[in-house]
Amino acid sequence: MSDHVLICDDEPDLREMLAEYLGKRGFRTTMAGNAAELRAALEAARPDLILLDINMPGEDGLSVLRGLQGPEAPMVIMLTAAAEVVDRVVGLEMGADDYLAKPVDLRELASRIKAVLRRRTVASEAPAAERTRFRFGRAWLDLEAARLTGEDGEELPLTSMEFNLLKLFARNRGRVLNRDQILEGAHDRSWDPYDRSIDIRISRLRKKIEVNPSKPEVIRTVRGVGYIYDPG
Repeated sequence: MSDHVLICDDEPDLREMLAEYLGKRGFRTTMAGNAAELRAALEAARPDLILLDINMPGEDGLSVLRGLQGPEAPMVIMLTAAAEVVDRVVGLEMGADDYLAKPVDLRELASRIKAVLRRRTVASEAPAAERTRFRFGRAWLDLEAARLTGEDGEELPLTSMEFNLLKLFARNRGRVLNRDQILEGAHDRSWDPYDRSIDIRISRLRKKIEVNPSKPEVIRTVRGVGYIYDPG
């Protein structure tokens, strides 16, 4: 079955253009013009990925994104105006999988969608021999179930990108990973070397696993090099 993309944007012409373009490339699409229509569409059918506009009248995209958490949540690519750097950073901190600035380049959009969906597939098809559990500070990562649970057994919200990062660290325990290695290991596209998305996501993960996120001991920064997973 073809992947289902839900397009949520308040501009009708843009919605229809994106739906037509993606439809011709094998995607199944649904359109929503605001947060209420998006939620109605989610109740009718669960998409694989949501293209989510940030600046919409009424409830904005960041508010919607806050409610799209958990391992079963759809992947999310944010659509932002070129100057909305703050919104992009906040969106990544809240668990978005990627972002695209408007005006959208349609070929790049299709490429990004495929890359994000591929990450989800790769994460779900890890070889059985590699599936195990890892201690991450106050939490446990279960590679087989793609779950992060706290010491009380309660599941902690985890996006697919956060899972990919934790999995990468788990498979490279005690090894310093530089920026390029992390970007290559956790993403499926070439990122700008100055892209801060990895730093943002690691900061977000630290809030979930570290006893004191401001003084991390599990995923530590190696100044001038990168990060290391050192559970002790």
